[in-house]
Amino acid sequence: MNLRSKLAYEPRELQFGTSGRRGEVVHLTQLEVYINALAEVEYLQSLSASEGGIRRGDEFYFGYDLRPSSRRICEAVEQAIRDGGMHPVNAGAIPTPALTAYALGKGRGSIMVTGSHIPFDRNGYKVNTSKGELLKQHEEPINRAVERVRGRVYGMDFDESLFDEQGLFRAGERNLPAEIPDARAAYIDRYVSFFHGSSLKGMRLLVYQHSAVGRDLLVEILEGFGADAIPRGRSDTFVPIDTENIDAEQLAVIQALADEEKDLFAVVSIDGDSDRPLILDAAGPQVRFFGGDLVGMIVAEYLGADAVVVPISCNDGIDLGRLAAVLEPKTRIGSPYVIAGMELACKRGKKAVCGWEANGGFLTGSEFRRGGGTLPALPTRDAMLPILATLFAARERQISLTQLFGELPKRFSKAALLKNYAKSTSRKVVEQFSPPHDIEAIKRELAGILTAVKGFGNVTRLDYTDGVRATCDNGDVVHFRPSGNADEFRIYAVADTQARADEIAALGVAEPDGILRKLEKRIAS
Repeated sequence: MNLRSKLAYEPRELQFGTSGRRGEVVHLTQLEVYINALAEVEYLQSLSASEGGIRRGDEFYFGYDLRPSSRRICEAVEQAIRDGGMHPVNAGAIPTPALTAYALGKGRGSIMVTGSHIPFDRNGYKVNTSKGELLKQHEEPINRAVERVRGRVYGMDFDESLFDEQGLFRAGERNLPAEIPDARAAYIDRYVSFFHGSSLKGMRLLVYQHSAVGRDLLVEILEGFGADAIPRGRSDTFVPIDTENIDAEQLAVIQALADEEKDLFAVVSIDGDSDRPLILDAAGPQVRFFGGDLVGMIVAEYLGADAVVVPISCNDGIDLGRLAAVLEPKTRIGSPYVIAGMELACKRGKKAVCGWEANGGFLTGSEFRRGGGTLPALPTRDAMLPILATLFAARERQISLTQLFGELPKRFSKAALLKNYAKSTSRKVVEQFSPPHDIEAIKRELAGILTAVKGFGNVTRLDYTDGVRATCDNGDVVHFRPSGNADEFRIYAVADTQARADEIAALGVAEPDGILRKLEKRIAS
C-alpha cells in the first residue's frame, strides 16, 4: 500500500498567496508542507546562480515566528531541506527581514515559517532564493515541481514513509538543529552601522510588543540609539495585528497602554513576523496612527531615493508631493510586484531605489548611503528601517510626528476588510465591475452604491491594476479587492481628510448593507 492510499483525510493542497504560501492550520499537515518545501528546494537547485539558484550541500537557512503552529511546520521544512541535499541552518525565532538579509548576505536560500498578520487559525511559509523573494514568474514552474514531488512522495510504500495516516511524522516531535545567533546579530549591526552617529537619546517610546517575533529585538535596537524604550503589552497568545487595518479595538488597547505612561513621543510596534511597522504619535492626549503608505513617503524622502515603487493601493498623495518626480509605474499589490518594479528601475540606471506597501513594509532595491554609512539592499518587507528613519527624521528637525507627517500632501487613507469572506464571491464582485463589461455601465452601477447622500461625487476614473479602484470628482477613492492571503474582502479609501477616509472605510464594511455588501448583492441580482 502506498502512502496516499493510507491517508485518513483528504489533503488540501497549499496555494500561493500575495506573498508566500498560506493556509488553514488544520490543512497544513507536515506531509503537505514537506512536499511543497522539498519541491521548492529542488526548483531552486535547477536555477543558475544569477537567477538565485542554490547548490546541493550548501547551507539553507530557516526561521519562524511565534505562532504555536510554526514549530511543527518548521520540523517539516527542516526535513525537506535535508532531504533536498542541503545543510539546514536554524536561525531561530527571528523577524522575516532579519532571516532574509542574513541569507542573502551569504548567497544562500532561506525559508521563513510565518502566517504574517493573518488570523490565528492560519499559517504558512515564505521561500527566498539566494537573490531574494520568489517572484510571480516562479510560481507556475514551482507548482509543476510540487506535482512531481507529490507523486513521488505519495507513491512511496506506506511502511517506509516518514509519515503516518494523519500526515504527521511517525517519530513524533523532532529536534531542530541548535539555533545560531548570527542572523539576529547581523540584523542589529545593519542598522547600528548605517545610522552610526545618530541618536534618539531621551526619546520616550512605548514599544507595543504583543506576540511579534521581533519584539525584544526592537527594544534592543531602540535602546542602542539611546531611546527610552518601554516594552508593554507582551502576549503569550498570538495577536494577528494587520498594520494596514488597525481597528478601533486595537487602537483602544494601545491607547490604554499609552495612558499609563508620561511624556511619550511615540508608540511603535511590528506585526507577527516583524516585517511591517506600526507608528503612532503619542505626544497628545490621543495616539495618532500613520498609515504605512505615508510612512513610506517620509522614509523615501529621508533616504534621498531617486526611484520609488508602490502598489496601486497606496495613498495617492505620492502623486502630488516631492516624490512624484521619482515615482515609477504603480504595481499590483504584493511585495513580488514591488520587487519586480524596483528591479526594472535598477536596470534603468537608478541608484537609490526603494518601495513600500500600504501596510508599511519597506523594501530597498539598491544600497543606500548616508553620512558615511552604507545600507545594503534588502528586497523584502522590513519594519525596522521605516521605524528608525521616521524617528530620526523627526529628531533631526526637532518636531513631532504629527508635524512631520503634516508636511506631506493632504491626502489621507484608511483600509478595512470583511473577514471570513469567500474568495470565490469577492472575485465575482471584481469581475462584475471590470472589463469586458462596459465601463460606462459600470460607472452607473457604482453610482447607485457610491451615492451623493453618502458624500460621494461622480465616478470619473476606474483603474484595474489590482481589483477595482474608483476615483470620484470630489477626490474620494474607493478601491476594493480580495485578499491574496486569506478569505477577506478588502477596501481601501483615500480622501482629502482623515475623517472622510475613515468614514468611507466604515461605509465599506458596514453590516448588513455597506459598500462591499451592496456590491455583493449586485452580482446576486
